[in-house]
Amino acid sequence: MENPFREYSLSDLGFDLSRALGLYRVINVDGMPITGREPSLSSDLLLNMYIFMVRARILDEWILKLQRIGKVALHAPNKGQEAVAVGSAMALDRDDWLFPSYRELGAYLARGMSEEEILDRSMINIDDPLRGSEFAIYGHRRYNIIPAPVPVGSQIPLAVGAAIAAKILKHKTVTMAIFGDGATSRADFHVGLNFAGVFKAPVVLVIQNNQWAISTPAIRQTASRTFAIKGVAYNIPSVRIDGNDILAVYTTALEAVERARTGEGPTLIEAVTYRLGPHTTADDPTRYRYKEEVEFFEKLDPIPRFRKYLILKGIMTESEDKRIWEEWSAKIEDIVKNCYNKPQLPVEVIFENVYSKPTWNLLEQQEELKESLRLINELGLGAE
Repeated sequence: MENPFREYSLSDLGFDLSRALGLYRVINVDGMPITGREPSLSSDLLLNMYIFMVRARILDEWILKLQRIGKVALHAPNKGQEAVAVGSAMALDRDDWLFPSYRELGAYLARGMSEEEILDRSMINIDDPLRGSEFAIYGHRRYNIIPAPVPVGSQIPLAVGAAIAAKILKHKTVTMAIFGDGATSRADFHVGLNFAGVFKAPVVLVIQNNQWAISTPAIRQTASRTFAIKGVAYNIPSVRIDGNDILAVYTTALEAVERARTGEGPTLIEAVTYRLGPHTTADDPTRYRYKEEVEFFEKLDPIPRFRKYLILKGIMTESEDKRIWEEWSAKIEDIVKNCYNKPQLPVEVIFENVYSKPTWNLLEQQEELKESLRLINELGLGAE
C-alpha cells in the first residue's frame, strides 16, 4: 500500500492547477482571435455553431411569449448562455449521452432535436413525445439525452454512474452533465465528482457559472476563487473558460471528451457566463440585481461576439447574417403557429404508463374522472 504519511506537492496532481484558476478564451469580446489559440475548424462547422445559437435564441424568445399567454407552464430562459450549451453538445459523438439541466435549448438543437418537438413538449399538446409524463423539461433516447431534472444537480451522479457502466462494459461512450453553479452546493455534485475521480469515469462535467443561483450570487455560493478549483480535491483535471466564447467552449469540451474516450478519466469545466433573463418565468430578477450589471453583461453576449469573428474571418457577411436571422425567425414562427393550433392531450393521459397492466383501482379512478368530467360539462362548468 501507499505510505499514508508521505508528503505531497503540486507536482503530484498530474495536471496544471493554473487552468482551474485562469480564464481560457480563444476570441476576445470584439471577436478578435487570440494569438496561438485559434483552432483549425471548417467553415461549415463554425457556421453551424452560429446557426444553432441563433435558433436557440429565437426559440427561447417564443417559448417565453407562449408562457406569458398561458400556453406553456414554466420556462427557464436561455438568453446569454447559448454558447455553453451549443459548444459543449457539439463536442459529443452521436453515441455519447447528454445529461442536461433545464437551461440548454441549444444543446437539444445541436443534438438534432427539432423546434417542433421541443414546442410540442413545452405546450404538452397531442404530439408531446412524452405524453405529459415529465414536468416541463424534455429528453429522449433518440438523441441520447436524459430528460433534464427539476431538482438541481441530481443528474450529476447519474451521468457519472452511466459513464462507469460504459467503462465496465468496455464501451467507448462518453457522458456529459451540464449544470449550474448552484448545483456545486449540492451533495450530488460532490458525490458525483468523488466517484468520477476514484473510478476515472469517462465523463465531462460542465458548470454553467451564470453568476446567479436564482437570487443567490456566486460570491455567496462559495468562498473558492473559482468553481473549477473544486475539482482538484477529487484529483480531476479542471479548467475555467470564457463561456461566452463558443470556440473556447467547443475546443475545451472536445479535449475533455477525447480524454474521457481514451481512458484518461473525467474533466471538470467551469464556463463563466451570465443569465441575461430571469431564472424562470416565475422569477423577477429586478428584485435582486442591478440594471447596470445586466447592461454590462449584455455587451458580452456570445452571439454578437461570434458574429464579429465569422465576419472578420470571411465565413459570413453581414447580409448573410441578416438572411440567417430572417430565415430562422420565419421558420420558427411557422412552427409555433402549427404547434399552437394542435389540440391538447386528453386528461386521461395521466393514467397511461403507470403500470404495464392497469390495476383495478387505477381503472376505478379513471371511470371516476370520466364521470366527473361528464358532470362538469353537463353543468356548463367546463373551461372555455
